[in-house]
Amino acid sequence: MAIRKIKVGILTFSDGRKYIHDTLVALNQNYQRKLAQALESTGEVEVVQGEEIIWNAETARSEGRRMLENRVDMTILNYAIWAFPNLAAIATNFAPGPYLLFCNIHPKEPGMVGMLACAGTMDQLGLTYTRIWGDIHDPKILKRVMQYVRAAGAVNHIKGETYGLFGGRPLGMYTAVANQDQWRQIFGVDVQHIEQYDIVRVSETIAEDRVNAGLKWLESKVKQIRYDGKVLTPDKLKKQIRSYHAIREIMQVKDLDFVGFKAHGDLTDYFATMDIAEAFLNDPYDWEGAHEPIVAATEADMDGALTMEFLKHVSYGQPAIFCDIRHYDTEDHVWYFANSGTHATFFANRSLDPSENLKKVTFYPEIPDYPAGGASVQYFAGPGPMTMARFARKNGKYWLAIVPCEFQEFSQEKMEAKAHTTDIEWPHAFARLHTSADDFLESYPCNHIHGICGNYVNEMINVAKILGIEYKVFSKDEES
Repeated sequence: MAIRKIKVGILTFSDGRKYIHDTLVALNQNYQRKLAQALESTGEVEVVQGEEIIWNAETARSEGRRMLENRVDMTILNYAIWAFPNLAAIATNFAPGPYLLFCNIHPKEPGMVGMLACAGTMDQLGLTYTRIWGDIHDPKILKRVMQYVRAAGAVNHIKGETYGLFGGRPLGMYTAVANQDQWRQIFGVDVQHIEQYDIVRVSETIAEDRVNAGLKWLESKVKQIRYDGKVLTPDKLKKQIRSYHAIREIMQVKDLDFVGFKAHGDLTDYFATMDIAEAFLNDPYDWEGAHEPIVAATEADMDGALTMEFLKHVSYGQPAIFCDIRHYDTEDHVWYFANSGTHATFFANRSLDPSENLKKVTFYPEIPDYPAGGASVQYFAGPGPMTMARFARKNGKYWLAIVPCEFQEFSQEKMEAKAHTTDIEWPHAFARLHTSADDFLESYPCNHIHGICGNYVNEMINVAKILGIEYKVFSKDEES
């Protein structure tokens, strides 16, 4: 998978008195070089270093323009010594934000003084930034820097993207429909409306050998395909495979970055469900090889798709999961996160090797609610830490719900027994939250929730801060 790195600019500032600046050029360059090397060592960052240490108005202008010309996603304002704060005010006329103010903590090198003077300037100018101080070789400091870098990268990577909306509002859900003017103003995302019939039409053009190869691969990899001769047949599964290829072709032609499908009431009644397509779009692979995960939301949930796209970008291209909040189990204190579509098979075993995941996956016949039939992708999600989230609107204003949790695994018999109380045909994740059921149900904003593996709570907090929206972490400890 080729995930675009976050392009980070570094500008280092100096004393505006030339006779002092000249004696400290080597020291400043050394601090800048160490910062750049530490960022690049993560493998997630491409650094654009300033060519000159900024000490006067001309170098502030020229170096700021260099960052703009190199189209960095964010700019770090680096302070190793005292520096004139007006120079940052000049440079940020050109250098792209968001901004991270970074300084050392050496008592004889007053970078902290320079950073605080700059911070006051930034506050007065109303610029979005954060402050971090310390030794960049300290893993804790580098971790904090990268949490902000990932957030800034996600905000800027999403700008200019296009969301493909197949169909309209599903099942009367207000929360699935967003205002595209707000999306453009806040997130920089455009929305293109597409008829679901395009999936049907393009499906008919997919070469038979590609479809047969997909069917053969699935039959060889999946734990079990429960053909029943009626709801789930090889021909219906092939139709779902065609749908997947059709969506990929439509996305390429229309230059779409992420998508959502209404499905309910037309595709699910008269064509086929999108479960196979949604699973393998969100997966990091399909039967033709590895690919970058493509966010695909079921029920045309716009804010759900947007949340998944942010989660993907802050985690350097991880697959994102889409779930219904189905039930709270008071015996084992877990939530049942289940949905008829959009559970990437990756989450079955958290592996980039499809064989490791698909050996836990069963294709069931679709439930009677979806008379067009086809395969439902069923498994129990593997255990481990998750960061769940949801962009939502309250009285017209966006806010971000952040829900750290742990996916739990029980014996196969116990998990099947739990799933039989809901819909055994659907994928399930059993999630133990870090907050009470009452707190969660009292203020979580909708019926859908989305997530990625690992702890990205601080990244998502920083996303909210950069966007200037409120957030709530559903946890006893807000930041972890």
